[in-house]
Amino acid sequence: MHDRPDFLVIGECVADIVRLPGAPDRVHPGGSPANVAHGLARLGHDTTLLTQLGPDDNGRLIRAHLTGGGVAVRTDDATAPTPAAVVTLDGEGRAAYAFEVTWTLGPVALDRRPRHLHTGSIAAVTEPGAATVSAAVESLRTAATVSYDPNVRPALMGDHAAAVRRVERCVGLSDVVKASDEDLDWLYPGQDPVEAAGRWLAAGPALVLVTRGRDGAAALLPGGRVDA
Repeated sequence: MHDRPDFLVIGECVADIVRLPGAPDRVHPGGSPANVAHGLARLGHDTTLLTQLGPDDNGRLIRAHLTGGGVAVRTDDATAPTPAAVVTLDGEGRAAYAFEVTWTLGPVALDRRPRHLHTGSIAAVTEPGAATVSAAVESLRTAATVSYDPNVRPALMGDHAAAVRRVERCVGLSDVVKASDEDLDWLYPGQDPVEAAGRWLAAGPALVLVTRGRDGAAALLPGGRVDA
């Protein structure tokens, strides 16, 4: 065991609820940061997730999923319901989405400092919890490397200009940034995603990664660009 955890992930858990006509709801553990934490722990890393879970069935299901995968889960004292995303499928398979997400994470004392901090998604831009995330990154980045994934969810981002400012602030605090071309299209409509990522690189990160679906990915570094 290391004297401090390999990874601290800060961000939301989401209960992904699939609703079909005439069938009981199916609930799946989700949330982009929670998925990162689960993956890291399954790969054998000492991983802590700082998140928000309600005292409800969805919260208990997600906590069991995470701890079963080896994640140490830390939460604040909030009693808000566990965030949920409901996808309703009609008889022809068409999907409609509804989000029931609040992010009010308050400060949580950490007994050990991480070697690396990862954050992103709703948690980094939705107030009041985003202020807690920002303060944590500010306080830990001198001793830990930082990665960030905006994982844009347009329905939850609020005012576009304010969301862009918050995302760019997170980029400037990070060593590694990963975004999809769809994320960048929403943030900077009409602009080439890789060119936009190049501006992010100039803001401070050592590496910016852009995923482009079937078109592969691009890695931008101070010394050049690599495509895969």
